[in-house]
Amino acid sequence: MLSILRADFRIIFERDPAARNWLEVLFCYPGLQALLFHRLAHWLYTLGLPFIPRLISHLARFLTGIEIHPGAVIGQSVFIDHGMGVVIGETAIVGDYALIYQGVTLGGTGKECGKRHPTVGENVVVGAGAKVLGNIQIGNNVRIGAGSVVLRDVPSDCTVVGVPGRIIYRSGVRVAPLEHNNLPDSEAEVIRALVDRIEALEEQIQTLQRTNSSAKTLVLAGCVASNQADFSQNAPVCSLKDKAIQQFLDGAGI
Repeated sequence: MLSILRADFRIIFERDPAARNWLEVLFCYPGLQALLFHRLAHWLYTLGLPFIPRLISHLARFLTGIEIHPGAVIGQSVFIDHGMGVVIGETAIVGDYALIYQGVTLGGTGKECGKRHPTVGENVVVGAGAKVLGNIQIGNNVRIGAGSVVLRDVPSDCTVVGVPGRIIYRSGVRVAPLEHNNLPDSEAEVIRALVDRIEALEEQIQTLQRTNSSAKTLVLAGCVASNQADFSQNAPVCSLKDKAIQQFLDGAGI
């Protein structure tokens, strides 16, 4: 227990440049205080002691603005930054070295019994205001963008953004955990691809309008058929745009 508490204390100095001395961290960091209360409450909860663990959790919520159910399993070196409004449910599991910002909810989606809250892997960053709901698995080294709503499993080494959250694969790219503002905009990429496609089609139409009516009909039919064939077969001329659109549509599943 003492080694875990020391790890919780040290990680703040590693990840927060505003942490200047141990006295300030101990008395002025609600994330650390909430974890200290939770460690005690969780230990009593595992002993089967009634009422007292929930009372400790409630007092911690009153003092820190962070609500962690005594049944939640929190790994070591977890940093809850600022923390106001963070809610972690009873059957939630948070892996080591997770970084959680204010307003995050690791919650359930119903009244089912058993495991009903998320399992969060190691080195996960959950941005401010993000909601991770249900009995889902969040892999290691995942970044969840601020304000995202995650309702389905997320594999390791991915970034999730949007509502509902969309998966963007970044395997093999190491990203500093504090750079949670450096997130790709999948919607903007798809919109740009579609705008480029529309502009290309408008240019083709203008070219066809300058020809005679009979040639226009034949050329238009040929171009439309060619475009449809290219789109279905992911032709090289527009493969990058098609890939961005397809990834966006596939990501809608999460």
